[in-house]
Amino acid sequence: MSRLQLALNVRDLDKAIDHYSRVFGVAPAKVRPGYANFIVSDPPLKLVLMEDAAATDSVNHLGIEVEDVDQVRAAHERVTAVGLPTHVEGETTCCFAVQDKFWIEGGEQPFEVYTVLADSEMRSSRVVEETCCTPISQPISLTKRS
Repeated sequence: MSRLQLALNVRDLDKAIDHYSRVFGVAPAKVRPGYANFIVSDPPLKLVLMEDAAATDSVNHLGIEVEDVDQVRAAHERVTAVGLPTHVEGETTCCFAVQDKFWIEGGEQPFEVYTVLADSEMRSSRVVEETCCTPISQPISLTKRS
């Protein structure tokens, strides 16, 4: 099952966790320093909270979490076929998870399509971790793995 992802910047992570636990009636699936996520079944939603007191917008980014790499690849083929520009990251560590992903460019908010391959204790594999969950500057090829 695919689910919409909504990643929000929050000023106080503990207050936000309490609030959204009440809103959706579920506890967070993952909590790390400055980060939490909820897997909500009804409606299908991956709610991500990123603590950032300096953020000027409450929306960090949007996306769709899919079940596997084949679905990431199919989504990439679909959006490029209709002319949307993309930024492919492939396998990367972001938001305390190893993911395979790409970003759809051109909208007002960053928008990713991804699948989680494994859990991670690291927030990001990038040198500057504050750039986690934003497109990288160099595109790479999205190729089928054997």
